[in-house]
Amino acid sequence: PAGSMAPVAPLLPLLPLLLLGRPLLGAPGQGAGTWSRFARLPYPQDQLFLHDTFPDGFLWGAGSAAYQTEGGWRQGGKGASVWDTFAHRPATPSGSAPAGPAGGDVASDSYNNLFRDVEGLRRLGVSHYRFSLAWARLLPNGTAPLNPAGLAHYRRLLGLLRELDIEPVVTLYHWDMPQALQDAFGGWASPVLPQLFCDYAELCFRHFGGQVRYWLTMDNPYVVAWHGYGTGRLPPGVQGGPHLGYQVAHHLLQAHAKVWHLYNDHFRPTQRGKVSIALSSHWIRPQHMTEKNIKECQKSLDFVLGWFAKPIFIDGDYPESMKSNLSSLLPEFTEVEKKYIKGTADFFALSFGATLSFQLLDSRMKFQQLESISLRQLLYWISSEYNNPQIFIVENSWFVSGSTKRDDAKYIYYLKKFIMETLKAIRYDGVNVFGYTVWSLLDGFEWHRGYSIRRGLFYVDFQSHDKKLMPKSSVLFYQKLIEKNGFPPLPENQPIEGIFPCGFAWGIVDNYIQVDTTPAQFLDSNVYVWDVHQTKKLIKVDGVFTTKRERHCVDFAAIRLQISLLQEMHVTHFHFSLKWSLILPLGNLSLINHTLVHYYQCFASELLRVNITPVVALWQPMAENQELPVSVAKYGAWENPETIQAFVDYAKFCFTSLGDHVKFWITMNEPHVKNLTYTAGHNLLKAHAKVWHLYDKEFRRSQKGKVSIALQADWVEPACPFSRNDQEVADRILEFDIGWLAEPIFGNGEYPQVMRAWLHRRNSVDLYNFHLPYFSEDEKKLIQGSYDFFALSHYTTTLVGWEKEDALKYDHYLEVQMINDITWLHSPSRAAVVPWGLRKLLKWVKSKYGNVPIYVMANGIDDDQNMVHDKLRVYYIQNYINEALKAYTLDDVNLQGYFVYSFNDKTAPKYGLYSYIANQYEPKPSMEHYREIIDNNGFPGPETPELLCLEEIASCPECHFFRTRKSLLAFISFIFVAFLITIVFITYYSKRVERRYK
Repeated sequence: PAGSMAPVAPLLPLLPLLLLGRPLLGAPGQGAGTWSRFARLPYPQDQLFLHDTFPDGFLWGAGSAAYQTEGGWRQGGKGASVWDTFAHRPATPSGSAPAGPAGGDVASDSYNNLFRDVEGLRRLGVSHYRFSLAWARLLPNGTAPLNPAGLAHYRRLLGLLRELDIEPVVTLYHWDMPQALQDAFGGWASPVLPQLFCDYAELCFRHFGGQVRYWLTMDNPYVVAWHGYGTGRLPPGVQGGPHLGYQVAHHLLQAHAKVWHLYNDHFRPTQRGKVSIALSSHWIRPQHMTEKNIKECQKSLDFVLGWFAKPIFIDGDYPESMKSNLSSLLPEFTEVEKKYIKGTADFFALSFGATLSFQLLDSRMKFQQLESISLRQLLYWISSEYNNPQIFIVENSWFVSGSTKRDDAKYIYYLKKFIMETLKAIRYDGVNVFGYTVWSLLDGFEWHRGYSIRRGLFYVDFQSHDKKLMPKSSVLFYQKLIEKNGFPPLPENQPIEGIFPCGFAWGIVDNYIQVDTTPAQFLDSNVYVWDVHQTKKLIKVDGVFTTKRERHCVDFAAIRLQISLLQEMHVTHFHFSLKWSLILPLGNLSLINHTLVHYYQCFASELLRVNITPVVALWQPMAENQELPVSVAKYGAWENPETIQAFVDYAKFCFTSLGDHVKFWITMNEPHVKNLTYTAGHNLLKAHAKVWHLYDKEFRRSQKGKVSIALQADWVEPACPFSRNDQEVADRILEFDIGWLAEPIFGNGEYPQVMRAWLHRRNSVDLYNFHLPYFSEDEKKLIQGSYDFFALSHYTTTLVGWEKEDALKYDHYLEVQMINDITWLHSPSRAAVVPWGLRKLLKWVKSKYGNVPIYVMANGIDDDQNMVHDKLRVYYIQNYINEALKAYTLDDVNLQGYFVYSFNDKTAPKYGLYSYIANQYEPKPSMEHYREIIDNNGFPGPETPELLCLEEIASCPECHFFRTRKSLLAFISFIFVAFLITIVFITYYSKRVERRYK
């Protein structure tokens, strides 16, 4: 029915129910089901962007750590920490020493800029701020006496937060233990440290607890134990090996439990706060989905996160996988200690991101599996493994290069990915997440990576004296996200109902049709005898011939097959390219492949016979010689001005030979601007214009066709939507990619001013010699307006920025950085699926070149041998066509046709709507889906009025009479048939009665 093709919403309403299943009931080992569960989720629906909001009251915040941002290492009576000592050591050949002599001595200078930091929080609109107390600032020697200046500093910070109603989330220990404790006791290697830490915590609870509801005892104990005391990569730099690493972790767990019990017994009744520990983790995926590999993944998480999480959240003891693999290396808890440690967290505080992932995770703890950054799957694993705890994400983000200033697009898209995965974990997976903390509020000292990367929302110029905070683009992104409490649905994100106009061209593309000119047996004039006794073969009779008959189109079997497949698709138009190199092998009319020309004539005539309009391109560049005749390619191709006239002669021959059958011509299909020199592009434009004028003067009146050029036109979007610099880059790329060839034809007859200005700048500043030719006045008149429609091919959308972040994806010539939005769907070849990019492109063409008729001549996506990816093509076709409908309906774009790329996998492997296996064509589900859209002329809904096409009425007035009275005609037909049957029965029985009486 017509209503059945209403566009599918990006996420099906039933999807949350399908994914949730039963409520999560966690237990040790249940997390192992995570990998198989996520492998079974519906594709691509589960990977689509979720437009939804977080639960009411969700906590949004930002964080920082004392050593990373405070500076003031000698101010206000602060004592030295292990990080101060570590950062001041000279570099060692092994590279395990500090990132630089400066370390965190000054860093972001937050110690002297509390008002600056709090103003940044106010601007963001956060509900909480996570920060750490510097143990050595409060207790310079690690134990009494208390430093009054340190106490006053943190009281002042808490007071400022209270004025803005921002909830403090306070970490007691974020890696910066007083050096005095390391010197006196050996730091966390000593069993006395848990009690000293408890004494420090008691002081903090007593002085600050009235203003703090969320406490974290320590951050990432894995890093402290393994790299502080095992490998020595981080302070205090003790290379004690695994044995000492596991012993230190034992003491850290005891210290945490002591502090939790201290708060629970003495402070909770009056302060009513909550205490936990910030545990960091990576995510891991199996090399192959086998039971053995999944067990190794489970073990990897046990060895990093479970090392600390299982004792605290389950039973007070280490994971079984650790106990069975480490034997004597792993210390043992007594039964009393197990009971004491078990349950010592009021919520699960999770840290996930660039500190541990791909950096500080020991490669041996991957157990030969693959590290990944899927926050959603980790959240589900935690819920399954640890009895569905309340989860507070207390640190999350990625990083940008240390040279990146304020347009931090890469950071934004990682942030978007992580927050989206958190939302899906809540809405789809039933995970109980109640808060999110971006890391960090401002740029600072990034531990072992020093100042080589940045993770702040606010930019800090570390060389400046005043250390002003300058908001990055990520500030605007996060600020708006907090305001909206997520990603609420927007009207432009919703599919629409409606249909395309009468005569809309529904097409399919094949770069080059399958050409098989093998003569049929009926053209053979020889006479044969069948040797039925011996060889069982046909034997030619010499000297005996039959009368030769003329060739007919039916002699080409390959044509019949292709036409039948196109008919099955219900398309109205078929777009393919001729092969100049085969039609005129020498590049001129001295040698013509008449057999091939006849084949093309037959193909076009057979298309017309079944009411499919052929859309024919004269030339399409392909890999070998750009599909030019060898002689043309050999002598400079489009660099040679003589190619212009050769192309005109070739076009004239094609118009003469095929023009009676072809009324829809493309001069050049998708010329690759990335591979064109400016001289070649110049000649190509003149060749196109001359061919257009040739058709206009000599063929249009008799053949009544239309001619244009088809340009590849992928959309380009500024990576930071709030950045003027990124917008300028996007505009520049659009002019170089599309405007270069479009502006002379559809615009003012000249190249885009943006191109000329940019090349002038590059030539003058960098001493390059990029020469963009000029057109004479006659050439401008020749080229300008040489079109009948605007044809474009569109496949994907690209994000661009001006900040250099990744050298491999940076274009030095145009000074543009390619960026990837990792929340987008991607095909197997990593092409981004961005349907709204098509609508933006169509609006851009209209705004630049007026109400020109537009055809989307190619639009498609690749798959692989796994048919699950054809589901991606179904989604692609559905949503790209729906965006085209929005452009037509809502933006008044003069869109007259849409063509899917491509016809079949034989001529365009992985892109076809028909697969080609073992010499057989099989329709994919995407073909059937496209056919349904064609049959409905779009996406009609219950309220969509029936389209009345005047040309149909004019050609068949009586057809309209019958079509609009279907019900009445059906009733009349029924009555008429019933009347006839009645007459037959009456006649039959009358005769029987007569015979009986006789």
